[in-house]
Amino acid sequence: MARGNLRIFLGAAPGAGKTFAMLEEGHRLQLQGSDVVVGAVSVRGRAETAALLQGLELCPLLPGGPADATELEVAAVLERNPGVVLVDDYASSRGSGPGGTGRWKDVAVLLDAGIDVISTLDIRALQSLSDVVQGITGIPAAETVPDSAVRAADQIELVDASPELLRERLGEGKIYPRPQDADAALVGEFRTGPLAALRELALLWLAEGIDVGLAGDAALKTIRDSWPARERIVVGLSGLPEGQALLRRAARMLSNAAGGELHAVHVRTISAGSELSAGKELELQRKLTVEAGGVFHSVGGEDTAVALLEVARNINATQIVLGTPRRRARTPFRRGTVAGVLRAADGPDVHVVPREASPESPGAGRTTSRLGRRRELTGFALALGLPVVLQLVLGLVPNRHLSTDMLIQLTGILAAALAGGLWPAVLAAVLAGLIVNYVSVRPVGTLSVIDPENVLALLVFLLVAVSVSLVVDRSARRSKEARRAGAEASILGELSRRAVAEGNSVPAVLEQVREYFQVAGAGLWIRQETHPGTSRWQLREYSGATGPTEMSEDDVVEQLDEKRVLVLAGRELGQDQRRLLSAFGSHLLAMLQREELTASQRENLRLAEGNKMRTSILRAVSHDLRTPLAGIKLAASSLRDGSVSFTAAEQQELLATIESGADRLDRLVSNLLDMSRITADSVAPLIAPVYWADVISEALRGTVSQRIRLLLPDNMPPVDADPGMLERVVANLVENALKYAPDSDVVIAGAVGGSGSSQIGGVPASELRVVDHGRGIPADEVLDMFRPFQRADDTTPGTGIGLGLAVAKGFTEAMGGALLAEPTPGGGLTMVIRLPLSTGAGPITSQKGHHAGSADRR
Repeated sequence: MARGNLRIFLGAAPGAGKTFAMLEEGHRLQLQGSDVVVGAVSVRGRAETAALLQGLELCPLLPGGPADATELEVAAVLERNPGVVLVDDYASSRGSGPGGTGRWKDVAVLLDAGIDVISTLDIRALQSLSDVVQGITGIPAAETVPDSAVRAADQIELVDASPELLRERLGEGKIYPRPQDADAALVGEFRTGPLAALRELALLWLAEGIDVGLAGDAALKTIRDSWPARERIVVGLSGLPEGQALLRRAARMLSNAAGGELHAVHVRTISAGSELSAGKELELQRKLTVEAGGVFHSVGGEDTAVALLEVARNINATQIVLGTPRRRARTPFRRGTVAGVLRAADGPDVHVVPREASPESPGAGRTTSRLGRRRELTGFALALGLPVVLQLVLGLVPNRHLSTDMLIQLTGILAAALAGGLWPAVLAAVLAGLIVNYVSVRPVGTLSVIDPENVLALLVFLLVAVSVSLVVDRSARRSKEARRAGAEASILGELSRRAVAEGNSVPAVLEQVREYFQVAGAGLWIRQETHPGTSRWQLREYSGATGPTEMSEDDVVEQLDEKRVLVLAGRELGQDQRRLLSAFGSHLLAMLQREELTASQRENLRLAEGNKMRTSILRAVSHDLRTPLAGIKLAASSLRDGSVSFTAAEQQELLATIESGADRLDRLVSNLLDMSRITADSVAPLIAPVYWADVISEALRGTVSQRIRLLLPDNMPPVDADPGMLERVVANLVENALKYAPDSDVVIAGAVGGSGSSQIGGVPASELRVVDHGRGIPADEVLDMFRPFQRADDTTPGTGIGLGLAVAKGFTEAMGGALLAEPTPGGGLTMVIRLPLSTGAGPITSQKGHHAGSADRR
């Protein structure tokens, strides 16, 4: 009997739609004529899932219907012997064997009987990932299944759902029908971060299975004994449109290599031309590289192949991708470059990609105008051969005029000058003059000249030839200088484009300088005054392996101004490169001056905001503080009025009014003082390890509300914070939630730090969430919500001066954390306090005693 097929629907989290997909597949197979029964299904109170069970046979038939179909009866299914059986929850421990052997073993029995099985599985139930999932969600897996039992499936299909969709389903009650369960999940494993991590984990687990299958193929084992741990592909770019095709080819090559790196390299050489027309194309290719997740390198060098291979060796590249050069194309990547890379590339594989048929780009197909060794040799060859050849041609044509011979020879001299410049033309002129004198000037056959007119004609001939040669040589030199200047302008233009488009920082510019000049390091030194009249140089920024301790250790120093110098280490620079370095230095100096202006502008803005804050405080004092004072004054005056007698209850009511007004004044004044400190940057938190439970108990002291629910995990680790400030933050957030969500519960929940939690500056962080189901805040008003003196709709009088959230945000950021606002699925607002986990430095502080410097809650 043939073994049945096993198909598993894999999901990253509850509610992804695994059971739904299984039941839909059952209906589809039933319509195709298959005999389908439901062996086990968990409805979990979901109406949509229960509706899909209509029309499917339960095996065995149960009196309670689908609600009782959570157990798999293997004997009943074997007796029924269907073609396909639907078995939910592959990892369930409720097996029918002795002692509950596990559902996956029951499924194996059905498969051995020739019955096809369709099942579902949650990624957190995989045995190899259970500890990883627990680190992400903070919840241990209740039931697990061996990976081998899952890998043995004939088909595994991922039921994917985005974190936003899952949270939306949870808020609508489609995953956990009970609101309290949904609220607990929203602030727990259904946070966006853990859901995204679980989704990625599921994708990686499936991809790992594909890699294992490929590695086990015997045909692949014959290719290499071992593969590199990571693919790094270098793409050589010349600035022509074909570079985009090369980048896409490299990206496709990396699509099958997990963790691969893409590096695009453009080598600038002085002899490569101005590259002005290639600037826009290179910018497009740079953006394409960044979009593909790669790194764009622009380096300088005399030899393109050497510079390209140097970059490949530095990054330990495994493959190099080059394009076939265009004929007579004015680019760095000529045929010699490709051949040079092929000869010297002893490590990485080299791929030469044929270019696609396309119209020639501007400039391609024109000969270069650079005077090099090859052109000079060509010019000397013409100078030696053309005068003789032209005189032989003149001998075949009847001619008696000396002027005709000279004009014909002059054309040969021009050809030598155009090909090789001055000296080949001079040689051609001398040789042509001797030949004309010997063949055409009487007496013929000798070098003597009898007629003075012929002497003058020969002298004029030589003068004209040399003059033309000088003009051609100077033109070639000017052209070379123009190309060099154009190349430098192109480099500086690219630097300026990056500065405008990306906002380049000083480290980025230094890295670009180091990369272009191929030096070991590039640093910016600042002269700082240590004592009156004395100063020393100090390294501010450095790009390279290790920064030098003294400036004298570097090779090249470029003075930017009296207080700043640019230093390169590792090699000497030529005169042309020094001139380009000076241009880089000017750009860097302009950037530093712009940073100083920006800092000055920021300081001015801060002072202006301080003045605005003081004005707002005066306005608040004139109205919001007067209201509780008026109540206190009225109640106190009434109690002191001897002409009026009050009952004991009335006296208590007046005293309560005084107390309430005083408390309100205390809160308003505290928020005003705190906001003033925050605006003046004078908040100095005293950081110590703090437990969330201690902070919350103190923050809620005096708050009488039955609508507050605490959902804190056990043994939450401490965070680094100022206890008093953190208490004020929590108190303000809870007060704000109670005020603007009067008809809903307020949930205070924490998340244990771990691999799936958020981070602050690369440090693991812990979160506290204050969740309400009120009317919420529109997305375009979230930023305004944290500004001082802002209230919901800004129209509700008597509810404070709108400083609670501004103070909470300022205190949180002062402690090195972050305060975020998120919409609550199903409606409402969720405030998230994110603080770094404690490193254990300092004593663990209890909230029962505030230390000096903490912001006490008044």
